[in-house]
Amino acid sequence: QVQLVESGGGLVQPGGSLRLSCAASGRIGSIYAVGWYRQAPGKQRELVAAITSGGTTNYADSVKGRFTISRDNAKNTVYLQMNSLKPEDTAVYYCNVGRTIGGSYWGQGTQVTVSS
Repeated sequence: QVQLVESGGGLVQPGGSLRLSCAASGRIGSIYAVGWYRQAPGKQRELVAAITSGGTTNYADSVKGRFTISRDNAKNTVYLQMNSLKPEDTAVYYCNVGRTIGGSYWGQGTQVTVSS
C-alpha cells in the first residue's frame, strides 16, 4: 500500500521559514515527477513546485526565489524549503507523486499558517 506523509507545517510569522517533508512508502513504481500543491480556503488547489525524476524543477511565479524543492532519494523523501513567508502563503500543502505509467498519489496535507 502506497503512503505519502507530509510534515513540517505550523504557525510562522511573516518573513519566517519552514521546511516541509513528504516521505513515501510502498510500491509506487516508476516516478515521473513529485509536486507540492497548496489549497487555501475558498480557492482551488494550485501547483507550487515540482521536481522530475531527472532533477528538473519548476515553480509557480508567486514563490520563485523564495521556495526550493529538493529530494533525498535514499530516504524516499521530497522537501519544500519555504523562506520569506507571506500571509498569502497560508494554505494546506499537499505532496503528489505522479507515475510514469499514469496515475498519481496524494498525501494527507499539512497546514501552513503565516500570521503575526
